[in-house]
Amino acid sequence: MLNLISLIIGLVAFLFALVAFIPLLGALNWLIIPLALIGAVVGAIGSSKSGRNLNLFVIVIGVLRLILGHGIL
Repeated sequence: MLNLISLIIGLVAFLFALVAFIPLLGALNWLIIPLALIGAVVGAIGSSKSGRNLNLFVIVIGVLRLILGHGIL
């Protein structure tokens, strides 16, 4: 059950991360990363690790996007 919740959180964060790739919306990653971090913690508590892995992937994508946009763009 916790893995399903983690997957849902990860999918929502991933969809927001796709929106954050639009120019001038990169600051949205400052909200996406904590959301994915919550999903990763929930996924780490669950038995399966697919939700955790999805959220970790979203965190990496969000951090890379923030680095490319210098934290703002």
